[in-house]
Amino acid sequence: MPTRPAGPISQDWEPVVLHKNRPKTQDLRDPKAVNQALRSGKAVETVKKAVAGTNKKAPATVVNARKLDEETEPAALAKVAAEVRLAIQKARIAKKMSQAELAKLINERPQVVQEYENGKAVPNHMVLAKMERVLGVKLRGKSGK
Repeated sequence: MPTRPAGPISQDWEPVVLHKNRPKTQDLRDPKAVNQALRSGKAVETVKKAVAGTNKKAPATVVNARKLDEETEPAALAKVAAEVRLAIQKARIAKKMSQAELAKLINERPQVVQEYENGKAVPNHMVLAKMERVLGVKLRGKSGK
């Protein structure tokens, strides 16, 4: 047991002040807390954001970005050459394959084969290599003329 100090017993009567914790900002934004404050008559501060509720963007930055894009982009990407298109078509027809069958053999979508044969695709050496292997025709590099 603790022992008491010798001498007269005295007590310290210092005031103790208890403070409520300040509410967190997240709690202040809660719709329930705002409604409760309005009902109790407390002051509620509302701040309107600069572009809140509008669907407009700043036109100046869009125009500048468009100008930068137009200046730095190349004029056009290279498309599949006409001789490559015809070589793919002739080899596929000679093997009696449809575009879908060729696409399945090279593990690509039928749309990819269609774009290559129409000349709309941007040449990809991996796809051309797969077509060369399946069709047995040289599609890349010099054709040995």
